[in-house]
Amino acid sequence: MEFLEEKFNSDERQLIVIYGRRRLGKTELIKQFCKDKDHIYFLADRRGSLLNAERFANIAAEFFGDVPPKVRNFDDVFTYIAIRLNKRKIVTVIDEFSYLVEKDDSIPSVFQLIWDEVLKDKNIMLILCGSLVSMMESILSYRSPLYGRRTGQWKLSPLRFNQAKQFFPNYSTEQRVVAYSILGGIPFYLNTFDDRKDIYTNIEEKILTKGEVLYEEVEFLLREELRDYSSYLSILEAIARGNSRLSEIANFSKIQAKDLPKYLNVLIRLDIVEKVHPITEKRATKKTIYKIKDNFFDFYFRFVYPYKSDLELGNVKKVMGIIKKDFNTFIGKKFEDVSRGFLYELSLKGLTPFKLLNIGTWWEKDEEIDIVAFDREGKRILFCEAKWQDLDESEAERILERLKKKASVVKWFNAKRKEYFCLIGKRLKDKKDLREKGYLVFDLEDFEKIGF
Repeated sequence: MEFLEEKFNSDERQLIVIYGRRRLGKTELIKQFCKDKDHIYFLADRRGSLLNAERFANIAAEFFGDVPPKVRNFDDVFTYIAIRLNKRKIVTVIDEFSYLVEKDDSIPSVFQLIWDEVLKDKNIMLILCGSLVSMMESILSYRSPLYGRRTGQWKLSPLRFNQAKQFFPNYSTEQRVVAYSILGGIPFYLNTFDDRKDIYTNIEEKILTKGEVLYEEVEFLLREELRDYSSYLSILEAIARGNSRLSEIANFSKIQAKDLPKYLNVLIRLDIVEKVHPITEKRATKKTIYKIKDNFFDFYFRFVYPYKSDLELGNVKKVMGIIKKDFNTFIGKKFEDVSRGFLYELSLKGLTPFKLLNIGTWWEKDEEIDIVAFDREGKRILFCEAKWQDLDESEAERILERLKKKASVVKWFNAKRKEYFCLIGKRLKDKKDLREKGYLVFDLEDFEKIGF
């Protein structure tokens, strides 16, 4: 909103591209931005340029209180709009712009002409918005006719935990962590859960029940975005089942390892998958694994997709039993990501021993540390474990002592570095005693204290 307001208040005309995967709230963002401004909002469809141009002309005529003009293309519509523009700035939005490009690959060139000639020197803010990420990124590419015309772009990202939690005012912090671990940061998904009901009831009613929107959501989104969508299903199930390396994913999905990168790169662009390497290694390292970044996709491919046959037959209770058996393990892995966000928030507030500019995970052979953060200039490093457990002081100390041993294996300025050791749990007893021993320890109570 701040970005859009700043662009709107500029004296220059604006051509803004807003994009991101489905269900993020792009349309709602634009509508909130436009509600106190003169604006023409048009939602494109897949019926081709002429029918869309005619509908757009009707909406523009309604805005101006005019008779709809006869138009043959988008040039005619914008010529009609340009003639009626006066000194007031008008926001003109074309939502699902990627649908137009999908049906007519000349559309970027058409809009280049509109921007260069028809809207030249006009007081207008034109917003092009789309959900087909690959299509919208092609519009932003150097080869696109619109590349040098845009005055700004924004890729909308999923909400972080401390934003997403606001969807659940009736839940405790523990329940909010669990709900976020299942649904991730997609507003549409978050809005499906009823925080007057417990988590398991929501899973059963909103995800596992045939006919509910989340039951088909993942496959619908993949079909919408991707051509060879069945290959992507196999890849995502492979990763959700714990196959994180290229060779493992290839073995499970039966897709040749040499072909996998092109599929994985598409999923990375969609914010569904992420490529992870040990934080102390260079980006070019071969120590690379793939994780499902989107929590709901991870939950779906772990607990729903493999059991679709049972769910189609109505065996919801059977699948719920499988979920309950492995639920804490699943939430525990997601708690590591939430804890990483918590430490970053602490750092922003100046509540960590040093600024956590580099934060990630680390592994080496059979050893793994959930969170590692460092400051290269000051040669300071923080090692942290995140445990979705209730821990007393002796249990916490055992984990921290084990962490020290693992940290000794991490090759990073070994002789010169200053080390800090941290533990984040669900609930920790005797935090004061542990802190007096020099440890950084936090639990959900601390999440609440800092408003995370």
